[in-house]
Amino acid sequence: MRPTTEGLPDWLDPVVRVVESVEPLQLSRFLPPEDGAGRQSAVLILFGEGDRGPELLLMERASSLRSHAGQPSFPGGALDPEDGDPRAEGPLRAALREAEEETGLDPGGVQLFGMLPKLYIPVSGFVVAPVLGWWRERSPVGVVDPNETARVFTVPVADLTDPANRATALHPSGHRGPAFLVESALVWGFTAGVIDRLLHYAGWERPWDRGRQVPLDWRA
Repeated sequence: MRPTTEGLPDWLDPVVRVVESVEPLQLSRFLPPEDGAGRQSAVLILFGEGDRGPELLLMERASSLRSHAGQPSFPGGALDPEDGDPRAEGPLRAALREAEEETGLDPGGVQLFGMLPKLYIPVSGFVVAPVLGWWRERSPVGVVDPNETARVFTVPVADLTDPANRATALHPSGHRGPAFLVESALVWGFTAGVIDRLLHYAGWERPWDRGRQVPLDWRA
């Protein structure tokens, strides 16, 4: 299982360049602890091509979960022993396995083409490897286990770059971070941060109003 860029559509070239050049601190100030602490995990950042062009696969976590309940996210989760070495192919296998378990995605139709530097989520203690893939052969996706996933959906990149859909999320703790109001969801936190940096360094970002603020309970 080796990532390859062979045969990718031309529009993914800017993302490939991000994978090849981005530095960890360009993505987040939260990096894995130097002492090796943290639970190794991976997420799948899957690009496909839909009716409106390039799009990303996302899911919404079940509201009953203890961690990140109701939050939109990339498919993913902790590495299992059978995934292998977390310093080698482990994150690649984990990203595909978790995506299949959570969304029903057929891993055989996914071409992995790279991995971003590992990041850290302090609130949950996860060390996350963002694995990038191209949905070369689309397969049906949807909720596999309602106890874990509320819904599975795709978001056109055009909507993610639309300034009308961008805002700064306000966490009750006082933390502020990028957010996207798309597909009747507020994408925030780790997922929004990675999307924000990918759009920026790929050159797809459009000027948006950073003063526009939205609380996490934006539907209330």
